Amino acid sequence: MQIVLPGALPDPREARELAQYLPKAAPTLFTWLSHAKPHRLAADPAHSGCVPHEQWQLMARGFKPDAGQNFATGLGPLWAGQISDSDKPVWLVELVHVAPSRDGAALIPASELAITPEQSVALFESVQPFFEEDGFALQPCDTNRWRIQPPSGHRAAVASPMLVSLTSVNDWWSQDAASRPWRRLANEVQMRWFDHPVNLARQQQGLPAINSLWLFGGARASQLHHAAPVNVNIYTDLLGPLVRQDWNGWITALGQLEAKVFAPLAGQPPREIIMTGRDAIIKLTPGTRRLWAQWLPGSKEAWRKWWSPQN
Repeated sequence: MQIVLPGALPDPREARELAQYLPKAAPTLFTWLSHAKPHRLAADPAHSGCVPHEQWQLMARGFKPDAGQNFATGLGPLWAGQISDSDKPVWLVELVHVAPSRDGAALIPASELAITPEQSVALFESVQPFFEEDGFALQPCDTNRWRIQPPSGHRAAVASPMLVSLTSVNDWWSQDAASRPWRRLANEVQMRWFDHPVNLARQQQGLPAINSLWLFGGARASQLHHAAPVNVNIYTDLLGPLVRQDWNGWITALGQLEAKVFAPLAGQPPREIIMTGRDAIIKLTPGTRRLWAQWLPGSKEAWRKWWSPQN
C-alpha cells in the first residue's frame, strides 16, 4: 500500500512550530516518520504546471514530457480513461467556476463544485454544437471533465485546474495569438452558461455556478511508460488547511486522519508514504528502528531535519 498526503509538508517556519503537535495529534504517523528513510524530490509548480501530488502521480506512471511540455500535459492521458490511440495528444476540459478576485480571477475546480451527472450532461449538450463550428471536437469523459480535440497543430502552455485554483487564473491564462481561438470559445461558454437552467438551480441551492471550462493536457498516452500503480490511497484532508494557512484546522485534520487511516494500520505500515508541500515531494519508506539505534544522539529527533528543516 502507498499513502499519499498532499499538504503534509508545511513550509519550514510553520513546520518548526507544528512539530511539537505532531506526536500527540498523529502518534502512528509520528512513529512511521521516526523510523522512515526519506527521499526528497523537487516539485516546482511554476515549471511542472501542476501541484506536487499530481506530479508524483505522473512520475509513478513513468511520464516523460517531450520538449516544450511540462508535467501538466500528462494529466490529459492520465485522467482520460480508456484511450484507443496511444500516440494522439489527449486534451481535457474541466468544468469550473471562475469569478473576479482581488488578484484578477479565481478558479474553483470541479472537485469542489459537487457537480451531478445530470448537470454535466445538460451543460455538455448546450455547448457541443458550437464547439464543432469552431473546429473543436467535444465528447464526454466523466462528470467533471470532457475530452476535447482542438484544431490540428494546437499548442498552449497548460496548468492543472488544481494549481490554477491555488494561484490565479491570470497567471496561466495565455494571451498569445495561438490561444485566441480557445479564448473566444471559452468566453462563448461563459455567456451561454450565465443563465443556464443548471446554474439557476444551483444559485437557488446556494452553490457556485459552473460557468467555464479549463483546458489542459496535450501529451500522449504512450508517454506514460508504467502501468497504473495498485493500492494507492490519496488523502487531501491536509491540503486545504495548508493553502489557507489554517494551522488549527491542519492539526484537526491530521488527528482525523490518524483515527480513520493511520491508527488502523499501526501494526502493518504502508510500503511507502508520499508527503507533499507547496514545492516538494518526500518519499518515505517506513521501517523498524533497531533497538540500539534509539540510544544514538538525536535519533529520536532525526525526522525533524527533513520535516521541519532549520535552513
